[in-house]
Amino acid sequence: MNLLDIIRKRCSIRNYSKSPVEESKINYILEAARLSPSACNNQPWRFILAQGSDTIRKIIESYPREWAKTAPLFIIICGDHTQSWKRPSDGKDHIDIDAGIACAQICLAATEVKLGTCIICHFNAPLIKSSLNLPDNIEPLIIISIGYPSEATLFETTPKKRKAMEEILIRL
Repeated sequence: MNLLDIIRKRCSIRNYSKSPVEESKINYILEAARLSPSACNNQPWRFILAQGSDTIRKIIESYPREWAKTAPLFIIICGDHTQSWKRPSDGKDHIDIDAGIACAQICLAATEVKLGTCIICHFNAPLIKSSLNLPDNIEPLIIISIGYPSEATLFETTPKKRKAMEEILIRL
């Protein structure tokens, strides 16, 4: 499967099977995250692997959706603001961009190994920060649920609505 095939296949999965995720696949996904590019190569991210029931419970408390309870594991992408690059002209902190790139690589690597993901940004970040005792400079940015889809056909049957190229491209 080439990269465009993986990108076309990837979709948000909100119903997972009870099958555990193999350690080799978790390591593969984490390596894809580790190799992500970042502004000035600062690599300001921290990845929290949440597999244990206590940590997953804390995630569910911060994002109380029934479907999330079916996910066997989560990766919380955090940003370290003491390490992120800030653009000199206006002070723009690139932590969100760096985290977004890592998030995309996690999701695509997971798809490649037949795992589903869902990117979660609508969670209670202060609750996650306090319940996981994160230091002041570490901000939880993105939560990604990961697991085998409850039905293998979800990759093919989930609608993927995208704007036409003409709607998004500006040629100068």
